Amino acid sequence: MLQHAKLVVRRADSSMSSQTETATGSGRLPDELVSDQVRRLALFAAIGAGLWSFGLLIELVLLPLTLDKAVPSRIGVGIEIVGVLVSLAMFAYVRWSTHSPEVKRTVGLVYFVLNAFGVALLNTWAELPIMGRNQYLSWITIIILVFAMIAPAPPRQLLGASIIAASMDPLGIWLAYLRGAQVPSAAFTMVLYLPNYICAVVAVLPSLMLHHLGKRLRQAQELGSYRLTERLGQGGMGEVWRAEHRLLSRRAAVKVVRPDVLGMSNDEEAKRILRRFEREARATSSLQSPHTIQVFDFGITNDGNFYYVMELLTGRDLESLVREFGPLSPDRTIYLMRQVCHSLADAHARGLVHRDIKPANIYVCRMGLEYDFVKVLDFGLAKLPSRAQRHTMLTQDMTSGTPAYMAPEVILGDADVDRRADVYAVGCVAYFLLTGQLVFEADSPMKMLLQHVNATPVPPSQRSETPIPAELDAVVMSCLEKDPNKRPQNAEELFRMTCSCMMSSRWGADAAQEWWATHLPELTGPLSLEVVDVEVVDARESAAAIG
Repeated sequence: MLQHAKLVVRRADSSMSSQTETATGSGRLPDELVSDQVRRLALFAAIGAGLWSFGLLIELVLLPLTLDKAVPSRIGVGIEIVGVLVSLAMFAYVRWSTHSPEVKRTVGLVYFVLNAFGVALLNTWAELPIMGRNQYLSWITIIILVFAMIAPAPPRQLLGASIIAASMDPLGIWLAYLRGAQVPSAAFTMVLYLPNYICAVVAVLPSLMLHHLGKRLRQAQELGSYRLTERLGQGGMGEVWRAEHRLLSRRAAVKVVRPDVLGMSNDEEAKRILRRFEREARATSSLQSPHTIQVFDFGITNDGNFYYVMELLTGRDLESLVREFGPLSPDRTIYLMRQVCHSLADAHARGLVHRDIKPANIYVCRMGLEYDFVKVLDFGLAKLPSRAQRHTMLTQDMTSGTPAYMAPEVILGDADVDRRADVYAVGCVAYFLLTGQLVFEADSPMKMLLQHVNATPVPPSQRSETPIPAELDAVVMSCLEKDPNKRPQNAEELFRMTCSCMMSSRWGADAAQEWWATHLPELTGPLSLEVVDVEVVDARESAAAIG
């Protein structure tokens, strides 16, 4: 099932934000990069298992075949077998352990050092003289560089682990000395293994670069008090991201609007658009109907993207609901229409027109103990009807509606488009809920628009298998009048018409809860602080809600 996130909560003040950065560790890599490191750590363990197995094959098979009287070193074979087993164990641990990525990364450093220790033991327990065996780069240098490239840890941790790994060869020489073997002097040993230490320092560079990029990515993902964690979808206006409030750790979603759809051509134009954006966003946030998505925050990022912060919802949009479960009953349709009209009546009373009412922008939610609780989304496209605001970036033709739900006067570009356009769209939505079909079907948007202007719609009662009461049929058809003067003149008038329908009391809280328990049982369980995790977000629906 779907859980669509759209977010809320006020922006914290600057002092609180700075405290949060300190508390959460602004130098941390974003979670997705840490998870990627852990996945590559499994690759490093697999490579380690392969190399130790190859060394074992050489020791047991190839050397006896190529060198006469060559006898495998029991110690060498034992070290290589242990290396294979430890590598396989590390691979399994990384892949299937439930430990956090940070813990796995720390264990990876221990595994890295153990590999170096195993190589050092092979170097110093060989049958050939140590002086002759070590006139080439130690395999430890390869281990250090490969680990740094595949699974780099935080720079300080990696530097410390790499120096310890580089010291494994000198440690092996010391152990050989304790056994009474002939070994080079301490000074020569350090010169001999100087490349180990050089590689240990060089190995930090990839980690530094990764953490620098990670910091830039984290900064790019932070909007005000919110940190973006996962992109849910994208559409014509921009993207919707899953987000987390940095102080409250509350999950949410941020809608980011791309600059190119806002018509910005230069800095002066950007400032002008921002001022208009702020005026309209404040007007939208003043809406008080409980059935309107609440806008609590908005802003502009450093790279010029606008973003909205809205409340978190758990439920389904009407488009996906009808597509999955079929048309709704007349009594449920009127129950939902009243709530939509309640939201729009509040907007209309304040001089706002939504202009993009459609099923995808109407959400039915579980709100506490209430089910089928409607929230009208995307008031970001709302229009202030005054002349000064008529052509703002939120009211351009590109965002003025969806063809299947556009009123004739909107299609014709009339200058006096007002709240009655929303009434027409509500009628189209009700038609879809009752029949599962659009008012007009066409094979192209242009043909559909022409039908909205010229064609007479068939009453929903004639296209539905479920009987539709005449009074509801009449309400829907009155909304679909071509002439705005013949429609209900605003959402408040339509709200009263829906309340007067006789079947309006047949669907209520008990019926809604019973339906949800049957069809969406995963959303009807006990409430918890993590109710947001009950659903897996459907990116396509999130993208549809962007426009």
